[in-house]
Amino acid sequence: MYRNDQRTVITLDAGGTNFVFGAMRANKFIVEPITLPANATDLDVCLATLVDGFERVIAQLDSKPVAISFAFPGPADYANGIVGGFYLPNFPSFRDGVALGPFLEEKFGIPVFINNDADLYAYGEALAGAIPEINNRLEQMGSAKRCKTLLGYTFGTGFGFGFVSNGELHTGDNSCIETFCLRHKFMPDVMVEDGVAVRAVKRVYAEASGIDDKTLEPKDIFDIAEGTREGDQEAARKAFATMGEVAGDAMATAVTLIDGVIVIGGGITAAKKYIMPALLKELRSKMHSIGGDEFDRVQMKVFDLDNEAEFEQFARGASRDLKVYGSDKVVTYDPMKRIGVMISHIGASTAISLGAYAYALNEVDKKANQ
Repeated sequence: MYRNDQRTVITLDAGGTNFVFGAMRANKFIVEPITLPANATDLDVCLATLVDGFERVIAQLDSKPVAISFAFPGPADYANGIVGGFYLPNFPSFRDGVALGPFLEEKFGIPVFINNDADLYAYGEALAGAIPEINNRLEQMGSAKRCKTLLGYTFGTGFGFGFVSNGELHTGDNSCIETFCLRHKFMPDVMVEDGVAVRAVKRVYAEASGIDDKTLEPKDIFDIAEGTREGDQEAARKAFATMGEVAGDAMATAVTLIDGVIVIGGGITAAKKYIMPALLKELRSKMHSIGGDEFDRVQMKVFDLDNEAEFEQFARGASRDLKVYGSDKVVTYDPMKRIGVMISHIGASTAISLGAYAYALNEVDKKANQ
């Protein structure tokens, strides 16, 4: 979607240390990125940096951009472009509330769209990543199955979540559809993010190995798991497996309420060989009624879409011909309810950028058609 659109949207990767400014057209970046220090502790300097960065990008363009669109850490009133709230560790100067969207619209005279990064990740995967890829493969295999709902998760410093159905991003009444604050499987009074984020892998490795080396990052722990770095290999593998189990528990709750494909992004997914078995096992786990009846926790059959054999089963389903009573007509009936889980093939950063671009153009088009 929008891969042939010639309109330009200005983008921003808003990190707590640096701002990276860019511009997209037809789903591709068209200028060299400009990186400036965020100055996140000084509001005046931070806002001046934002204006400077956007002005530098615009100066390189051959036509006027139609919008500015980017992800910014929450909490926020994204619909109105206002960022603020206590839980903004990387942007302390924004905690009292900053009308960032209106400020930038006043400066540049074009619409400004600000969203949660996980929302834009899910939107990018739904419009230009996982959903079209899956559906194209299903069509090529002659399957009648099509996917239209996506639950996007990002693994990193947090546990981000976004939800898209029928090409529409759903943010709820308060821009607050979140799963990071669900219960931790093993510590019910603790939020699940503490069992899934980068810090969880480091903590579990330290506890299991008895090695409290605060310099170790997930990449180092992955190398230990692979046997290419000295350390406790069993503890390293346990750290990633525990993360997968805790994440799978939270995902099972979410996908029970929102029936769709799960797509996972984030650099830590490089350790998928240790994360995914435990995650899938949790999604495929059983529950019992008080009377002792056993049933699947997730009512849909769960397939690993990165496994070729499982994708073929997902495509095939349980289709069979069903005769229409009282006539010679035959219809196809597939009673298998099923979902898929996969790792992002385009990467979280690309998906977020594509989501920001598509979101802006979609909103501009909506306004033009009113």
